[in-house]
Amino acid sequence: MALKPYLLLTKPGIIFGNLVTVIGGYFLAAGGRFEPWLFLAAVLGTSLVVASGCVFNNVIDRDIDGHMARTQSRAMVTGEISIPIALLLGCMLGLVGFGLLAWMTTPLATGFAAFGFAIYVGAYSLYLKRHSVYSTLIGSLSGASPPVIGYCAVTGQFDLGALLLLIIFSMWQMPHSYAIAIFRFDDYASASIPVLPVKCGIAVAKRHIVIYTALFVIASVMLSVSGYTGWAYAIVAVAVGAYWFGITLKGYRATNDGAWARKVFGISILVVTALSVMMSVDSRMPMTESLVSFALR
Repeated sequence: MALKPYLLLTKPGIIFGNLVTVIGGYFLAAGGRFEPWLFLAAVLGTSLVVASGCVFNNVIDRDIDGHMARTQSRAMVTGEISIPIALLLGCMLGLVGFGLLAWMTTPLATGFAAFGFAIYVGAYSLYLKRHSVYSTLIGSLSGASPPVIGYCAVTGQFDLGALLLLIIFSMWQMPHSYAIAIFRFDDYASASIPVLPVKCGIAVAKRHIVIYTALFVIASVMLSVSGYTGWAYAIVAVAVGAYWFGITLKGYRATNDGAWARKVFGISILVVTALSVMMSVDSRMPMTESLVSFALR
């Protein structure tokens, strides 16, 4: 039996992207301490939950995927994998992922995993993606959940640090996702998916990209202003954020919207990786708060 179609059903690229952010959230909260089993449980459990959500998304989206050039060859579209088998795989991945988080981390981390899963599979995939231009905004809460899961796995509480992570990564999701919608405009239009560029036009989407990127830069620096990271993180956050913001502004003069959007997308990956690394190595998590949370677990 070929395993590749089943692996692709879990969307490894999305899993890896979330893996980077959950690690960043964990080390931000850990404040220099490292608990290998807790770390492994948070990372593996979150990855399995994300994989489960992606499998369910593939099942739900099999009809619209058939209208998009980049997704027409997916296993759920071609029938290479049956619906019952895919649903079984999604359930197994979810059960193991949620079980690992519940057993080895904290109730809040597990709850945020359930929150992100419900947003992505329930609100976004089942309804909003097909019916609302606000699907990206609501769906961004799901994409922002992994770093909060990593953070709450350590602290066991939703504090200002967790809130900032949720805001930062939600704001990051918006220009990242709108850029994808622009350079894949034809796919979304042919599948009648009401993303902002299709529904309101590329010019409107460009303005939103600029606004959300500016909000992202402000939010990212707030981790240092609030004392959760040092100034090394702040310098990197400002540098990569300002560069990304500058590229988004060039969209107003772009003659090739697709090429510009691909650049915005590519830089967004660099930005989120740089921030996740820096919040890991430059954490200033208040030790009293972190130690109390650890002692109460």
